[in-house]
Amino acid sequence: MTIRFEIATPLGFSVRTTDAYWQKLIIKHPDIASLEDLVQQALQNPDEIRQSSRDHNILLFYCLRKPQRWAVAVARRLNGEGFLITAYQTDAIKEGVVLWLK
Repeated sequence: MTIRFEIATPLGFSVRTTDAYWQKLIIKHPDIASLEDLVQQALQNPDEIRQSSRDHNILLFYCLRKPQRWAVAVARRLNGEGFLITAYQTDAIKEGVVLWLK
């Protein structure tokens, strides 16, 4: 299992993903395939981090791409470790507790 990237977040833990998982992710969200750098930036230097309103272990890292358009990296944090769940583009920030603002 080859680690594709492991990025330190402003919340004091790292989020990682494997090559195999990244390939599955871009099948589901092909528009993000060319935006891997932006996904990494969302984790490392986000504009905003929110905790999911449904699951407190899920965090959404938002990076403004252009006005009203964000790249979002979604990670699960368990036992101090972070795992990328998905990444996508959106025109709206989801509900949830704001944990961090740039």
